[in-house]
Amino acid sequence: MCGIVGYVGAQSALDVVMAGLRRLEYRGYDSAGVAVLADGGLATAKRAGKLVNLEKELGEHPLPAGTTGIGHTRWATHGGPTDANAHPHLDNAGRVAVVHNGIIENFAVLRAELTERGHALASETDTEVVAHLLAEEFSASADLAEAMRLVCRRLEGAFTLVAVHADEPDVVVGARRNSPLVVGVGEGETFLASDVAAFIAHTREAIELGQDQVVELRRDGVTVTGFDGSPAEVRAYHVDWDASAAEKGGYDYFMLKEIAEQPKAVADTLLGRIDPSGSLTLDEVRIGAAELREVDKVVIVACGTAFHAGLIAKYAIEHWTRIPCEVELASEFRYRDPILDGRSLVIAISQSGETMDTLMALRHAREQGSKVLAICNTNGSTIPRESDAVLYTHAGPEVAVASTKAFLTQLVACYLVALYLGQVRGTKWGDEIRDVIRDLSRISGAVDRVLETMEPVRELARSLAEKNTVLFLGRHVGYPVALEGALKLKELAYMHAEGFAAGELKHGPIALIEQDLPVVVIVPSPRGRSVLHDKIVSNIQEIRARGARTIVIAEEGDETVVPYADHLIRIPATPTLLQPLVSAVPLQVFACELATARGNEVDQPRNLAKSVTVE
Repeated sequence: MCGIVGYVGAQSALDVVMAGLRRLEYRGYDSAGVAVLADGGLATAKRAGKLVNLEKELGEHPLPAGTTGIGHTRWATHGGPTDANAHPHLDNAGRVAVVHNGIIENFAVLRAELTERGHALASETDTEVVAHLLAEEFSASADLAEAMRLVCRRLEGAFTLVAVHADEPDVVVGARRNSPLVVGVGEGETFLASDVAAFIAHTREAIELGQDQVVELRRDGVTVTGFDGSPAEVRAYHVDWDASAAEKGGYDYFMLKEIAEQPKAVADTLLGRIDPSGSLTLDEVRIGAAELREVDKVVIVACGTAFHAGLIAKYAIEHWTRIPCEVELASEFRYRDPILDGRSLVIAISQSGETMDTLMALRHAREQGSKVLAICNTNGSTIPRESDAVLYTHAGPEVAVASTKAFLTQLVACYLVALYLGQVRGTKWGDEIRDVIRDLSRISGAVDRVLETMEPVRELARSLAEKNTVLFLGRHVGYPVALEGALKLKELAYMHAEGFAAGELKHGPIALIEQDLPVVVIVPSPRGRSVLHDKIVSNIQEIRARGARTIVIAEEGDETVVPYADHLIRIPATPTLLQPLVSAVPLQVFACELATARGNEVDQPRNLAKSVTVE
C-alpha cells in the first residue's frame, strides 16, 4: 500500500527521502508528505494528490536543511485523500512525527481515550493516534525506541510505523507487524523503507525485519528488538539488482519497460534449475521428499493476477503429478473453513511477498498442519520467510501497478513446482522433465517474437478507445488467460471487461453479444487437443453470427480460424500447457495501449496500489 522512507546520515535528508518517494510512488499516490529534523525542531510538508504536488509545495516553501527525516506516499484507508489526512502526523506539541502503512483496528478506542485526556486530533486517520501515544510514552522514558515498543503492544491490526522525535535528532525508529519494512545499511548512513527500491541508489546491503520488531536507526548502525524489548536476530542480504533496474530506461511508462523485460525475466527464472546430476532443484525447500510423496492435495492461494497464474498451474500440477489441486482466492480462503491437514501442500503466490490476504491464508494453512511453499519475487519478504519452501521468481523490480513480467515468471515458477512434485513422486521421468525445461527455455525467444509483432495490436487498441465493453473467451489454459486479459483492461482502461470459459457462452453470456462488440478469443493449439480447438472455432462462429467483432489470438500455422477472425493476432506454436506464456503478452500490450489512448495513467491506475498490505 503506502510508500515509506526514513534516513539518518550526512546527506540532505530531504533529498534522500524525496528521491526514495519517487521510486515508491507506485505504492501509494493519494497524498505525500515529509518531515525533517532541523534546528532543534520538526519541519514538515504534506499535500494531497501525487508527489508532484508536494514537490511544488517544497519549491515554494523550502524546509530547513537536516540530515534526519522521514517521508510517505499514501494509499487512503481511514479518511479521504486530503492535506489534513496526509502523513506525517504530529502530536499536539509538534515534537513527534509518524508515518504509517496498514490499518490500526482499535484506533477508535485509542482515539476516544486520547480525547478524554485532552488531546486534540486533527485528522480522520487511524495513524494520528500513534503520534499522540508516542508523545505520552516519550515524556516518561525520553527514549523513542522504548516509546515505540510500548505503543506497539497496545495496537491491534497490521502496521508499519516510522517515527522521529525532535528531542532525538539523529534517530529514526520503525516497527512492523504484518506489513513490509526493510533496512538499508550504508557507510555512515542508514535507511528504512517499505521497499529496497527507495534506497538502492545509495546501498545494496539490506536487513530483513521480522514480525513484531522495532528498529532504531543511527548513522553508525541499527538496533533491532522485539516489541517486548528482547534483542532480535536479523538476516542481512545483498540486493542483486541496481538502481538502473528501477528506472524507466527510455520507455514512456514502467509498464512498457516491464513488458519488454519479460523474455529476460522468464530466462532468469529458469537459470540454475537443473543440478549436475540432471535433477530439478528449487531455491529453498525445507520439506522432505518423503513428506512431499505423502501429499494428497495441493491448494493454491493467491489474489488478482497471481490467482490467474494459480488457475493455470492447476492444469499443469494435475496433469504432471496426478494430485488433486484446488485454487482459492486468498481473501476468501480462511473464512470458509477449508479442509486441510498435514498431507495438504499449500502454494502461496505473491509478487511482493507481503499481500495480506495471502499471508493470512498461509498462516491459517500452517495452523492446520499443512506445509506451505511460496512463489515470490521479493527476497526476504514475509510470505517466503513464513513458508516451508520458496521458489523465487527473478523478474527484478516491477513498478507498474498492473502486473506483467511478474505474471509470466509466476507461471514459470508454477510449472517448475509441478515438475518438481512430479520428480519427487515419480510421476515424471527425468528425461520428460528435461524435455519440458527445454520447452520452457525456448519461451523467452517466443515472447521476444511476439513483442516484435505488436504494432497491429496497438493500432487495434487505439481504434477501440471509444468502446465501453470488451469480452474475452478461452478454453483449457486459455480460460485463465481470458480472465487475466479482462483484469488488465479493467485496471488500466477503466472499461467493463469480462473473461469467460468459451463453453459457458450458451449458458448465459452469449446474451451480451451485440453488433460490433469486441470479443477477444484465445484459441488452443490445433495440435494435440484438437477437440478443444474445434469447439472454440465453433464458439467464434456463434458470436460472429450475432455481430461480434472477433479478435482472435491463434498460433502460427492455424489457418482454420482465418475466415472467422476480424482481427488475427499470431503467436508462436508452443506446447499446450505453456501457451499462456505467449498468449498473455498481446493482451498486456492491448490493455496498455488502450489505456494510453483513453488518456489514463498507465503506471498508477486510479484507486489501486501495487502491494495490498491490508485485508
